[in-house]
Amino acid sequence: MRNGGTILISTSTVVLLVIAGCTSAEQPVKIQKQVVPPPALAISPAHGTKKVPPDIGIGVKVTDGRVTGLTVVDAKGHEIAGNLGPDGTWRPTWPLKPATEYTVRAQATGADGRQLVTERAAFTTLKPKHVLETGLSPLNGEKVGVGMPIQVLLSKPVSRLEDRVAVERSLTVHMSKPVEGAWSWVSDREVQFRPRAYWPAGERVTVVAHLAGLRIGRGVWGAKDRSVTFTVGPEHVTTIRNKTHRAIVRKNGEVVRKIPVSLGKPGYESWSGTMIAQEKAENFLMDSATIGIPGEYLHHTKWNVRMTYSGMFFHAAPWSTGAQGHRNVSHGCVNAGTGDARWFYNFTQRGDIIKVTGTSQRLQFGNGPTPWAKSWEEWVAGSAIKTATDA
Repeated sequence: MRNGGTILISTSTVVLLVIAGCTSAEQPVKIQKQVVPPPALAISPAHGTKKVPPDIGIGVKVTDGRVTGLTVVDAKGHEIAGNLGPDGTWRPTWPLKPATEYTVRAQATGADGRQLVTERAAFTTLKPKHVLETGLSPLNGEKVGVGMPIQVLLSKPVSRLEDRVAVERSLTVHMSKPVEGAWSWVSDREVQFRPRAYWPAGERVTVVAHLAGLRIGRGVWGAKDRSVTFTVGPEHVTTIRNKTHRAIVRKNGEVVRKIPVSLGKPGYESWSGTMIAQEKAENFLMDSATIGIPGEYLHHTKWNVRMTYSGMFFHAAPWSTGAQGHRNVSHGCVNAGTGDARWFYNFTQRGDIIKVTGTSQRLQFGNGPTPWAKSWEEWVAGSAIKTATDA
């Protein structure tokens, strides 16, 4: 009703509108249930991949979830040690072996924490055309002297610093009585380990070269892992003094024998320095032609203990017994009587320390295994890892 230009709405109409509004709000509301998608897994290298580089990481990509488990096994079912990084890449502790099949099994849980999926992929590593073979010394099961170094011999030269670092990091030394020691490169085909001081008598050492699948340079891969376990015998240290023409032999610090000897005569002086017993031979043909002076001598000698690659031996020399203990008449070797030489041969372990003092010739590093020709500081300086760290 209009009254003086004012619009009046009846009370009954307002009430009806309010009631109509209340009735509409009380209708039931339908809630749609949220669907959680299952997780999805993808493994790289993909199933069936061939010629995979042994040093590759294994990628695991998951959507709508998270990885909750991953194992890698070889064809024999042996589980491979490794770690899954935050980037989703699993890396083995040591490189995978060449020409070997591996199986990856991965698990992932969905975002709801309940849905579980698994994925499997098998791949084969490449068979290299060029391989790095290795040799180890001491021999497995050998008992050696306290001065024996560990030698890793390589079939191909390793000259690049980064490759030498990789080789050193693949070598492990486990000791029953842990002592300080270090690797040092003797040449591009040989790296050696020695303790700072001599090995403790009774030490048990296991060396493992994890070289299978190790990439060296371009297209060269380590062929196989190698390991040896050796023990250290009693401490044998022999000191040979040029001034007195005597060899003093000690076992665990106690003198056990004094041997008259004859060293190298003028022009053929024996080496002075700390050497080791490198090898032993009951019979040996001493031929001067092997050291560049053919026709000077040709003798079959008995009870030979090698001290250098260049041909310095401790051996029996019955022809020089009158000079032994008095003057030098040899061509550089340590001459002893037959009985003393036989005793020394039987007493000596490979790796025993033999020190020669008082001659004019100094032992050169590399004339056989000669780790004690260097100071500890010089030895450590030959480590590729230290060089790379200092660079």
